[in-house]
Amino acid sequence: MHLGLPEEIDPSLFRYLPKGVDVTRIGKELSGELHLDMWVLPLNPKQAAAARAHIKSVHVVQSQYAGVDAFLSVVPEGATLCDAQGVHDIPVAEWILSVVLASLKYIPFYLRMQDAGDWRQRIGAQKLYLNAHPGVQPMLPPALEDELTGKTVLIVGYGSIGRATEERLKPFDVKMLRIGRRRREGVEPEDRLDDLLPQADIVILLVPLTDQTRGFFNGKRLAAMKHGALLVNAARGPVLDTEALVEALRAGRIHAAVDVTDPEPLPVGHPLWSAPNVLITPHIAGSSPGMMDRVMRLIGDQCRRYLAGEPLAHVVTEGY
Repeated sequence: MHLGLPEEIDPSLFRYLPKGVDVTRIGKELSGELHLDMWVLPLNPKQAAAARAHIKSVHVVQSQYAGVDAFLSVVPEGATLCDAQGVHDIPVAEWILSVVLASLKYIPFYLRMQDAGDWRQRIGAQKLYLNAHPGVQPMLPPALEDELTGKTVLIVGYGSIGRATEERLKPFDVKMLRIGRRRREGVEPEDRLDDLLPQADIVILLVPLTDQTRGFFNGKRLAAMKHGALLVNAARGPVLDTEALVEALRAGRIHAAVDVTDPEPLPVGHPLWSAPNVLITPHIAGSSPGMMDRVMRLIGDQCRRYLAGEPLAHVVTEGY
């Protein structure tokens, strides 16, 4: 079979490919026509669009990402699109656990004081805690952080990353609520979201970006969250209404941790940068040294399936 791979993939990882695979390395500078059995998309959508102009026939298009929204336009008609479900479970789940703990422990607040070289404002942490817990009286010694143990966590978009996240949260004795595309054991359907939102101390967004999920977490749903709850967006920026998020943060109703934004990259001077109680990272949750090894293990398995005439894994239907 003829396999097209981005040229930046280290040839040492070709060891995961089965016998009978002929590799064509696809770079940024292309000429002529390519006829492939399987095309592995590059990580950059613009690079994929440029390569697409030279690919005249292909049976299978394999993404390196779990989310394929940025690449749907480059998939030739009649080709089977597969995502990379499972490849990013470990780093994204670890990122989620990290920002949940960092947010509850007010680490960004303390880092700002460290940068200023002045601890005298640390009592402000108690104000943050009391604002998140209306009706709680000031304590002695003052409460300067919150606890994860005993919290109710709602995962919206419960797939492989959601399962990996839950495994990492289990030692903290949290109560789990789960929303998926459809009802199954332990997982509630999408139409239950508005009923479950007010119960959650932590809401984690992991839904794919589709026409149905674009902007679905809007001002109304932000207002329905428990006062002081934490919103974590590890999905896609446009699933969350940025303007409504900034408003909710400024009002002190919630706090948030986001790896993705809308727009992305977040422009200099955007109001989200200066909004209170938000931790922002630049869409890096899925990036780790182990990523490409897992990508090539998946590609090797997909090639084996293709050669054996077996069904491919993670075939995309309905946009995800």
